[in-house]
Amino acid sequence: MSEMVDPVQRAFLGVETSVTGQRWVSRLDQAGQNRALAISQVHGFSDLIARVLAGRGVVQDEAVAFLDPTLRSLMPDPDTMTDCRKAAERLILAIERREKTAIFGDYDVDGAASSALMFRFLRHFDVEAEIYIPDRIFEGYGPNPAAINQLIDNGARMIVTVDCGSTSQESLAVAAERNIDVVVIDHHQVGTALPPCHALVNPNREDDLSGQGHLCAAGVVFLVLVNAHRLLREKGDRRAGSFDLLALLDIVALATVCDVVPLKALNRAYVVKGLVAARHMQNPGLSALFRKAGLGGPVTPYHFGFLIGPRINAGGRIGDAALGSRLLTLEDPVEAEQIAERLDELNRERQAMEAIMLAEAEAEVLAEYGNGEGASVIVTARENWHPGIVGLLAARIKEKFRRPAFAIAFDSHGKGTGSGRSINGFDMGKLVRTAVENGLLVKGGGHAMAAGLTVERGNLGRLRHFFEEKGEAAIRDLVSVQTLKIDGALGAAGANLALIDQLELAGPYGSGHPQPIFALPGHRLRDARQVGANHVKVTLEGQDGSRLEGIAFRALETPLGDFLLSSRGMPIHLAGSISADLWQGSRRVQLRVLDAARAL
Repeated sequence: MSEMVDPVQRAFLGVETSVTGQRWVSRLDQAGQNRALAISQVHGFSDLIARVLAGRGVVQDEAVAFLDPTLRSLMPDPDTMTDCRKAAERLILAIERREKTAIFGDYDVDGAASSALMFRFLRHFDVEAEIYIPDRIFEGYGPNPAAINQLIDNGARMIVTVDCGSTSQESLAVAAERNIDVVVIDHHQVGTALPPCHALVNPNREDDLSGQGHLCAAGVVFLVLVNAHRLLREKGDRRAGSFDLLALLDIVALATVCDVVPLKALNRAYVVKGLVAARHMQNPGLSALFRKAGLGGPVTPYHFGFLIGPRINAGGRIGDAALGSRLLTLEDPVEAEQIAERLDELNRERQAMEAIMLAEAEAEVLAEYGNGEGASVIVTARENWHPGIVGLLAARIKEKFRRPAFAIAFDSHGKGTGSGRSINGFDMGKLVRTAVENGLLVKGGGHAMAAGLTVERGNLGRLRHFFEEKGEAAIRDLVSVQTLKIDGALGAAGANLALIDQLELAGPYGSGHPQPIFALPGHRLRDARQVGANHVKVTLEGQDGSRLEGIAFRALETPLGDFLLSSRGMPIHLAGSISADLWQGSRRVQLRVLDAARAL
């Protein structure tokens, strides 16, 4: 991950400016090196593993337990979350009364997973439950009065909102007026004005002292269900004994990875234990999606984040938003196969649409901003774009041009729906909120790294100027020199399966727990060629003759790809992460190339 430069720290391998414009530095300062040395000496870990642990804030006393995260040691008492007991007791009342319950979820993976968790729990206890996922384009995020009224008219005697609802005052007031209890289970930021509801379980509410604000919504739902399950057992409900909560951790892990919440503390245990559950393939819906995605080995966080997540999201982006949650609740493998096939088709459609939109967006960036270096905040917009894909588009533009980026889809009435993605150090949510305050947006909001907005066509020019002006000074400083943090040096011979097995114990990696990045010094580039639509595959050779294959994803026609394709036969420095790739039934090491520099 790139960050602002520390001018005091020496450049790793002397790389002051790489081909992607980054300065390489060691992830560990002197204090970190001392921690790594202590971990290695006391516990007998290899130097590289000790450096990886120390570089992620693990201290000597925590190292052994860190490599074996357990729910028993990391799960808090659910009662420490504000309103958790109240929510659990209301669920039990619905079970005892056999009340029809409506589950209102979000249209992303976390919302689908949270809805499925609640549905599976209630179904086991013979409660009739209905899942409602709003349409991303026509209804937008969160509960709306019309949907709440519809659910009540359909017979709902209780409503549970998951991954939404914390700021839905108007919509939940509708339920209150009709004497229907609403339980909100969420993780999004919430202000001091709480919505009218029976219980609001959100570790990010100001009066919650549980310290679980890093959980995704599914992680919070799981704690509520743990509490309800415990209370049912205490009441002597025989059905509680036959309900396996741990078997649902595959769904919790899926949401935790896909919602990109920090992989620390309880989240880490969720993912580690959820991967174990996923590998048993007991969820028919997940199993069907894995088959469609061509899973060829044990489930990993990569499979959740890059194979399963996009397929579930495809329903919410360009198809039926309820398909993902429906799939995760199924017991019938035949129906699961049918829905998985539909989601796979939608994902292929989404990929094709994204490719066309990306080509148009990149052409617009080049026309408006040159190579992008003159811009502070990039704004791209078109009338024929699909509003469900603009978030993906903004992320691609941000990655390529290393600037905060917005993509906006205008409809035929001149109303634009946009999404933005930021770079480290620039608060995009604050920028959007300021634009709302200045009357440039119909509405908008978000957090530091991502935001959404609605804008009228006539305000697009003013909005571009406003973003450019507000971001100019900060962006110039942020992108002047960026750093790539290196965990250590590695040779082709040392990049073996034994090392990968050790690294996996220190995982899973993701937000807040970054994938280790290693530098391969002075390796000869034996081969470099294009593979797929826009990837570059390389073969490296170390000084001892050992070889290692790697791939630079989406590198074609980028500075990194151009450098690799023009450096065949030359010694170069490379930086990247290593993993095990399953090929024709056997595991082999593969390097994901992130950056490169000339070996002087």
